Amino acid sequence: MRILTVEDEREVANLIGRKLNRSGFVADHVGSCDEARAALEEHRYSFVILDRRLPDGDGISLLPDMRRMQPGIRVLMLTACDGTDEIIAGLDAGADDYMTKPFDSDELMSRIRAGLRRAGGDRIPEIAVGNLSFDPNLRDVSINGQSIILHGRELMLLEVLLRHSGRMVSRQALIEEIYGFADDIQPSVLNLLVLRLRRRLAALEAGVEIEVARGVGYMLSKANR
Repeated sequence: MRILTVEDEREVANLIGRKLNRSGFVADHVGSCDEARAALEEHRYSFVILDRRLPDGDGISLLPDMRRMQPGIRVLMLTACDGTDEIIAGLDAGADDYMTKPFDSDELMSRIRAGLRRAGGDRIPEIAVGNLSFDPNLRDVSINGQSIILHGRELMLLEVLLRHSGRMVSRQALIEEIYGFADDIQPSVLNLLVLRLRRRLAALEAGVEIEVARGVGYMLSKANR
């Protein structure tokens, strides 16, 4: 799941990015309105964290473009503009939530999770393949009913493969889903990630296998045995 942070303070953006990555999200960051529009044209986002005081304008000006370009997107304004009138202006302009700086990063993550739950309305059905189950709402993975912990990138990879179980997913599609656009990805990185996930699932007797079409992509399916 991909989240965009529009924030011109590098230290704040890095803090948010680390927190998002540890929570299993793909975190992209831009520092201006124009960069945000370009990112929204290039990628699909589930959620945007939006500052107001940006070098090229008020973040509020982005809201109509966001709604037009990606209608279902959720937007949380995170800004030092803490006056009551400013908060009302942000919410009336179309933001789904509003937080003021300084902020607590755990509260931010809680609000993001709440916003994503509201975005879908009804709960997203659980995905089950072999002995493995994945709850997209809680981002919980279990094998034979027992929850397991996967590292951030492993969880992202498994989620994409499960969403497309029984179908080949191209290498490029996986890279775009799993890594932010600022990440420097070497060709071997995805291979190693798939190998690590495959070994973990085999050791845990997940009852699934990840097939490889060399140079093309990967497919997750129920194991034959």
